[in-house]
Amino acid sequence: MLFRDKTEAGRILADRLAAYANYPDTMVLALPRGGVPVAFEVAEALNLPLDIFVVRKLGLPGHEEFAIGAIASGGARVLNQDLIRQLSLSDEIIEHIVAREQRELERRERTYRGQRPMLDVRDRTIIIIDDGLATGSSMRAAIAALRQKRPAKLIVAVPVGARMTCSELEALADEVICLETPENFSAVGLWYRDFSQTTDEEVIDLLERNRKNSEARNINQEAGL
Repeated sequence: MLFRDKTEAGRILADRLAAYANYPDTMVLALPRGGVPVAFEVAEALNLPLDIFVVRKLGLPGHEEFAIGAIASGGARVLNQDLIRQLSLSDEIIEHIVAREQRELERRERTYRGQRPMLDVRDRTIIIIDDGLATGSSMRAAIAALRQKRPAKLIVAVPVGARMTCSELEALADEVICLETPENFSAVGLWYRDFSQTTDEEVIDLLERNRKNSEARNINQEAGL
């Protein structure tokens, strides 16, 4: 199926995750930027807090869309060693790529979260969401980094993904939900009618809206409403 946009994809994904609505000690983490509109709809539908988990693909110089790995918040690094050997990439080149993406990772964390610390994931059920999975390098880096923080359970949830990638991630996450796994996958954007780029401003707005909504829900719960 084709999703109209990321908002619709998030609402459909939320239906699949309905069992986690109001689930104790559970939170939604989005991979920015594209995963945030999807994750926002899930978090709102399930009455769960939303935060970001920044991951940066390590793109080949001159061909940045060609990922050789990824880094994530917390210092996690995932490298495709087979590809690196095939391309004869030196350690110096790898470190140059990592340094470049580390600067952007830190910029995004400051931009999106400001001075607020990341929500504590230890001993909690974490639903990690992106707008789709192609090679899965970003999600692998996120899983590796989050495992270091000792959550109780890690759930990967996406609207669409390459069949092989979704299958491979089952060995890394406790649960993997890929709504659509097309045989001829090609690219995530092909499975959306509108795959417009999510801006920094949109990410900040959605995170703030969820934070305010979560605060209001907590106040109502404490008041017994």
